[in-house]
Parts: sequence; C-alpha cells; structure tokens
Amino acid sequence: MNESTPDSNATPAVEPDAEQRQWALFAHLSILVGGALTGGWGFSIGCFLGPLIIWIIKKDTMPFVNDQAKEALNFAITISIIGFALLMITIMSLGIGAILTIPLLLFVGIGALILVIIAAVKANEGVHYRYPLSFRLVK
Repeated sequence: MNESTPDSNATPAVEPDAEQRQWALFAHLSILVGGALTGGWGFSIGCFLGPLIIWIIKKDTMPFVNDQAKEALNFAITISIIGFALLMITIMSLGIGAILTIPLLLFVGIGALILVIIAAVKANEGVHYRYPLSFRLVK
C-alpha cells in the first residue's frame, strides 16, 4: 500500500520570534506617532516615515517585519493619498467642499486609528495582518 507522505516542497510556517513581533508592532504604531508628531499633517508625510525606516533597516534580516512594515507603509501611503485628495477638493472648491471633506477626513482618521490599533495587536500576536482597502504600492 502507498502511504501518503507529506509534501517535501512545503515549507513549515515559522512563528516570528518576540523581537520580530515587537518590530512589526513598532512599524504599525509608528503611523500614529508620525501623525501625532506632525500635528495632524502626518497624513501627508509623517505617517509613513516610521514604517519606511523600519522596513529599510529590518527587511533583510527579519521576514515578518519585512512583511508587516511593507503593509504598514502601504496603508500609510493610502491614507496620505486620501488626505491629500480631500485637501485638494477643499482648496479647489474654495472652502465650500469642507462641508463634505471635513467629516470625511474625520471618518477616515478614526477608521485609520482603529485599523492601526488592530494591526498592531495582530502583529504582536505574530499574525500577518492585511489592511482592508489599502493600495499595494510597495511589494
């Protein structure tokens, strides 16, 4: 009888160690820190500097951090694009569009805060988290 053997090409899932989980957590939380340090304008530049720096430093040595820092960076870029688009709509409408864009910006900001906290918790648990509705620009 033929006994079924496990696929020899399959690689076992390696659990990230505590250091990798911690750096991944920092990558996600650095979005919030960047936004706070730039006083709300962080959605234009500051929010993606943290994940970018962590990704550049750790991408070759920590696979889990590489994945999660790229994910955080992509989400931060997505949020920056949305914030910039809402700002442009407000400016092009000579401020009248602020009636629509300010509530949208608050909604996006609160949603981003919630998603970043969820991502940070999942990264600390060693889970490969994916943000919903995020552009995958950095691969």
